[in-house]
Amino acid sequence: MRGSSASYRPAPGTIPESPGVYRFRAAPGPGEAVGRVIYVGKARSLRQRLNSYFADPWTLHPRTQQMVTTAASVDWVTVATEVEALQLEYAWIKEYDPRFNVRYRDDKSYPFLAVTLDEAFPRLLVMRGAKRKGVRYFGPYSHAWAIRETLDLLMRVFPARTCSAGVFKRHGQIGRPCLLGDIGKCSAPCVGRVSAEEHRSIVDDFCDFMAGRTDRMERHLEREMLAASEELEFERAARLRDDLAALRRAMEKQSVVFGDGTDADVMAFADDELQAAVQVFHVRTGRVRGQRGWVVEKTEDVTPGDLVHQFCSQIYGAEDVDIPREVLVPELPTDGDALADWLSAKRGSRVQLRVPQRGDKKALMETVARNAAEALVQHKLRRAGDLTARSQALEELADALELPAAPLRIECYDVSQIQGTDVVASMVVFEDGLARKSEYRRFAVRGGTDDTAAMNEVLHRRFARYLQAAENADPDRPGIDPTTGRPAKFAYPPQLVVVDGGQPQVQAAARALDELGIVDVALCGLAKRMEEVWLPDNDFPVILPRSSEALYLLQRVRDEAHRFAITFHRERRSKRMTASALDSVAGLGEIRRKALLRHFGSLKRLAAATVEEITEVPGIGPRTAAAVLAILAGDEPPRGAIEEQAGSTGQVTVGDPSASVPDKTDTARDQDAPGT
Repeated sequence: MRGSSASYRPAPGTIPESPGVYRFRAAPGPGEAVGRVIYVGKARSLRQRLNSYFADPWTLHPRTQQMVTTAASVDWVTVATEVEALQLEYAWIKEYDPRFNVRYRDDKSYPFLAVTLDEAFPRLLVMRGAKRKGVRYFGPYSHAWAIRETLDLLMRVFPARTCSAGVFKRHGQIGRPCLLGDIGKCSAPCVGRVSAEEHRSIVDDFCDFMAGRTDRMERHLEREMLAASEELEFERAARLRDDLAALRRAMEKQSVVFGDGTDADVMAFADDELQAAVQVFHVRTGRVRGQRGWVVEKTEDVTPGDLVHQFCSQIYGAEDVDIPREVLVPELPTDGDALADWLSAKRGSRVQLRVPQRGDKKALMETVARNAAEALVQHKLRRAGDLTARSQALEELADALELPAAPLRIECYDVSQIQGTDVVASMVVFEDGLARKSEYRRFAVRGGTDDTAAMNEVLHRRFARYLQAAENADPDRPGIDPTTGRPAKFAYPPQLVVVDGGQPQVQAAARALDELGIVDVALCGLAKRMEEVWLPDNDFPVILPRSSEALYLLQRVRDEAHRFAITFHRERRSKRMTASALDSVAGLGEIRRKALLRHFGSLKRLAAATVEEITEVPGIGPRTAAAVLAILAGDEPPRGAIEEQAGSTGQVTVGDPSASVPDKTDTARDQDAPGT
């Protein structure tokens, strides 16, 4: 049961101003002395941070609001420095696993290419989990098969042992090498083909290559190949040529990014109101060795700097994690210096935390950001395409809005304008939780100059068309226009109407439905600032959980309506801003208008031209030229000025040339517009 944050707010002046870590706890359960920790946070000033949680609840982010109303108490521990606060914050998050903290969890551990230098005959293998002494690691890689492909190419050049201890011992006992030894991909130290020193030299060369010292090995193979060719040892030269090709293919697979042996992690984020996608590229010795990604639920309204802090403190907090010399981030957190000091202490040497400004590192950061954006889109598509999730969303929506059944058809409306000009609106349709773009419609608003008036007008027009279609419908063929035999426009009513906006927009839409007597259509509004769901005649909004599939569906519907509306608004505004006096020349179509402007360069030059000069433009006759000059001079064109040539351009010749051709985007008409 939720309570009020005021019931456990610390007394004024009791919260210290020093750095520290704080814990919000839920109410204790039966037999518990203290409640479960539900959130852990770090602050440079505990007083400032904690006071922000006890402000007016309606000003808080919905997830934060949910956390403070769920909590029953708060406590804290002060520390000397921000670095100590980071360490304690990480330890507490690992210990308590709070439900309101962002959680970065892999579904698996990432593989490394390992070299067991502590053995007499070192072995190359794929290894996961905790690192151990005496083993050199390269990576991490995103997939184990990427390591095996690289090894398969490099074993021609570096025929080091890859077998287990049991296999190595067995082949030593029988005196016969394995298949890899027979095909030249292992130097077969198990049967004494090479000594321990020679085998270790092969392994050392392999480690040098993986560490980025590739030029030396490439030049060495080239010299040996040329020398073998000069000595007429063509078979050996051909083998060295193939080894060199394999080496270069392996270098290509390692994705060379930098030439300076950079050791860095490059991270970027893409987020929306509910989720954040994180992508990290691991660059070791100048090459991208691996990539990792997460999609997490956002627990509060966080900035990219906050995401950097949360990511670094949780991912690099593990004991055996590989911390690079540089961590390249899109934005520095407020505690950037403390975070860098903490990472440096864990690595044992200096770690730089910085934002790349130019060059290759900046370009790589942009690549990582594109990957993060793509990961977020793919995650949303998987979620939207999940039949179970869509069904759950519709059921949750019906429960939250107290609907008699799940709303199988949802229509959402949005208004777009700039200071009362070019006012337009959009209608998008979702059926069974999926967009039905063929049903999208757009409206040029005639009377309303503000959002509420425009919303009222659009809803009135849409449902007036619905009532008209129902009145004229054939009882045997509902939804079919009896005159055309095609599906009637606006004939199907939704079970739920969603408007983009808060209480004022919802009330305006409700008035339109009441005026038309529509009582069987549910109505709600989604306010973007706090993601609140408003219902007609309710003084308080419905707050859906941030992880709710119903809220996710409403956001997708609202965002699609906004996209469709603003696209139409831009089209209208663009046409208005590019209008010219030539538009009022009756019968002069767009193609010939463009031809005139292209020929003369400007309206000023066109107005100064003679009739004979204008007729040089293909398709323009003397009477059309005279009409153009009359319009540009501010005079009425002579009657009959549009000659028969107008018919060849697809325009209809009007009886009275002084009358204007009807505007194709007549604001008195609702426009069909399949979604794009």
